[in-house]
Amino acid sequence: MHNYRAMIYRLTPEMIMELVEPLSHLLWDAVDSGASIGFLPPVDPVESLRYWDSVRIAVYEGSRVLLAYIEDDEMVGTVQLDLAMRKNALHRAEVMKLMVHRNGRRRGVATALMNEVEKVAREMGRTLLVLDTRRGDESEKLYRKLGYLEAGEIPRYARSADGTLHATVILFKEL
Repeated sequence: MHNYRAMIYRLTPEMIMELVEPLSHLLWDAVDSGASIGFLPPVDPVESLRYWDSVRIAVYEGSRVLLAYIEDDEMVGTVQLDLAMRKNALHRAEVMKLMVHRNGRRRGVATALMNEVEKVAREMGRTLLVLDTRRGDESEKLYRKLGYLEAGEIPRYARSADGTLHATVILFKEL
């Protein structure tokens, strides 16, 4: 990486291309350490590259924001804001794929990323955020601590690496 200071960056499509390797390592680490973000271990490197390319395209098109927490030239965490683009939905967005490298956990990185994604959402005129997470995960505790409220639960929604099906909880926050 090129001398990124310890801070949160809003990544451009060009930055995503430059940082695809550390982004992929973050994805692998998150999935390998049990994060429920739509992938199962081991994540195929080609699948990871395709995923980050799809994020890059969405950022380029203006339908997604990718925030990255970089410290000492290390990719510590990311979070995405998927912007609803329909005319009747321009007030809302979905918080997606909060990932923090296991070496960066319990240091406030996830909270910093969530606070920043809410700030960005407000700046973009988004007043309602939604997200989903596996019931009982540490992420659920974090979101609730940050003021997210439960809208409901879907049973047997996501499969874990051992094949177990888990409920997901839908949360929201009005800004």
